[in-house]
Amino acid sequence: MAGQSCLISNDWICGEYLRTRSQELTDATLQHVGITLASVAIGLLVAFPLALLARRWRAAAGPVLGLTTVLYTVPSLAMFSLLVPFFGLSVSVVVTGLVLYSLTILVRNILAGLAAVPEEAREAARGMGYGPVRLLFGVELPLALPALMAGLRITTVSTISLTTVGAILHYGGLGNLVYDGMHSYFKAQVLTASVLCVALAVAADLLLLLVQRLLTPWTRAGRTAGRKAGKTAGRPAAEGAV
Repeated sequence: MAGQSCLISNDWICGEYLRTRSQELTDATLQHVGITLASVAIGLLVAFPLALLARRWRAAAGPVLGLTTVLYTVPSLAMFSLLVPFFGLSVSVVVTGLVLYSLTILVRNILAGLAAVPEEAREAARGMGYGPVRLLFGVELPLALPALMAGLRITTVSTISLTTVGAILHYGGLGNLVYDGMHSYFKAQVLTASVLCVALAVAADLLLLLVQRLLTPWTRAGRTAGRKAGKTAGRPAAEGAV
């Protein structure tokens, strides 16, 4: 029938759904962002000392990396079910589960970043009187930022995706809309919430990439110098061929 509402016809793309459910979409998006931010922030706070522990005592490296890897292999539904007796049916279950999943990526990337710091930089800092704490925060962590930020980007994107599973506890952000829409076969709701979830992941990754570029200007300078050196080295060969 001409002029029939897209809500009535249950179309996948429906502008009327966006107009009439804008507040619902906004609330779900804000919940999704809040759960993601809390999970990633707490994950960093937990992963950092674990990585330092594994780095300081080699005997602890195997258990720390092994435990975080095992936690990552636990299916999300099983993980949330195991946490319910401790936290009840609350958002804490979802946040705790996401924090545990984030550890394997964050711990490994922090360790990799610190291991990649040149020993010459450490020796120079010690020669200038840097103590262990000042050395860590003033020299090692800044030089380890590329690896750390790479891990943070992966963790954030995966957390945005995994947050949707929290819909089983009604704390899944946009996942709540996807879950309810699939049960009622509400096409516009499923598609819109899914697209917003993907858009959040892309936006977060681009934002963190921008932050990484701002915090590590020396990496851009190094790449630029490398390209210039390559062009300079290639020019005489090209002229010789002529």
